[in-house]
Amino acid sequence: MSSADVASLRRTALRVGVQTAVAVTVTVLVLCGIALLVMLSGQHDDDAAVIAGAIASADDVTDPPAGTWVVMLRQGVVEASPGLPAGASDEAVLRRSAEDRSAVTEDRVAGDREYRVRTEPRDGGALQVVLDLGRDHVQRTRLIESLVLVGAVGLLPAAGIGAWLGRRAMMPMANALALQRRFVADAGHELRTPVTLLSTRAQLIQRALLRRADVSSDVDKLVRDADQLAAILEDLLLAADPRGQATHEPVDLRGVVERVVETARSETRVPITFVPHERVGVLGSAAGLTRAVTALLDNAVRHADTGVVVTLRVDLAEAELDVTDDGPGIALEALPRLFDRFATTRTERAEGGRRQYGLGLALVSEIAARHGGTITAVTSDEGARFRLRLPALPGNSQNSATS
Repeated sequence: MSSADVASLRRTALRVGVQTAVAVTVTVLVLCGIALLVMLSGQHDDDAAVIAGAIASADDVTDPPAGTWVVMLRQGVVEASPGLPAGASDEAVLRRSAEDRSAVTEDRVAGDREYRVRTEPRDGGALQVVLDLGRDHVQRTRLIESLVLVGAVGLLPAAGIGAWLGRRAMMPMANALALQRRFVADAGHELRTPVTLLSTRAQLIQRALLRRADVSSDVDKLVRDADQLAAILEDLLLAADPRGQATHEPVDLRGVVERVVETARSETRVPITFVPHERVGVLGSAAGLTRAVTALLDNAVRHADTGVVVTLRVDLAEAELDVTDDGPGIALEALPRLFDRFATTRTERAEGGRRQYGLGLALVSEIAARHGGTITAVTSDEGARFRLRLPALPGNSQNSATS
């Protein structure tokens, strides 16, 4: 495994660890919230029980339960338990309760403490029980501190375990990717020499036959195809190496499309109409763009009923290449995964065949992405249209011609 692969694996494991830590944090926060809600509900019930007991047993104000004070209004005189904190009771509420016979529960703050006050009418007067909520606040604070401590202590181990598990989970995939890259690199290395020899021998044949027979056209095509094969192989090797930097240069897209159309016309009986733009320049790899256009045209020819139309134009700052066939179209359910590798869908043909997309359209999508462009598909009852968009170089002509 290369150092780049190791670094990528470490970054992935780190991301998994961070995601695990975030998940643990969110889980702890949710559990803290649930625990606090349960505690608040329990404390509320306990406080209500304490207040109810104090009211039931309050014959006078001298011996209230611990943590409570009793205030009574009898015959216009207010009496309070010894030690009642200043401001904890509300005499106005007490007298109002005696007058309108209403019961009121409210929380009051006196000094730095909070109290729950229950006021009820009683025997021509009123009774008020004051409960100190300080103990409840202490319990909540301790619970929150404990949960925060446990969460903080468990956060780092959780992140470490997540990173370790992520690394273990990624190892088989990393090994498979490394094996794939080694295979592609080995295949490219072994094929480069025979392809170069093929190109060299074809050039020698070309030179030898120039003066003897009229076979130079075929030999020219052989040389061109060999050179194109070598360029495609080089482009494949660059695409397979994630560390490689693609070399982009100005490319005459019209020339690329014309060569692909010319080759396709010589290999098929399906009529191909080319509507070109006068001059369309893009920045990229000629070999890669040749592969993309070839794949689009091959797909259209294979599925066309009577013909294929190829249109090249410039729209604002984008070069647009449309490849349209009049075949059975594309099933709507296949459109979302049309550019996945080896995607297939049934056609509308009577024989119930399958419209094969294979690897070609997936490669077109990858090549378009490498060039900063996009590939889209539109289907109808009259066939399918694929549109390749690429950033156009400045200075493209705006006139079109038909050939």
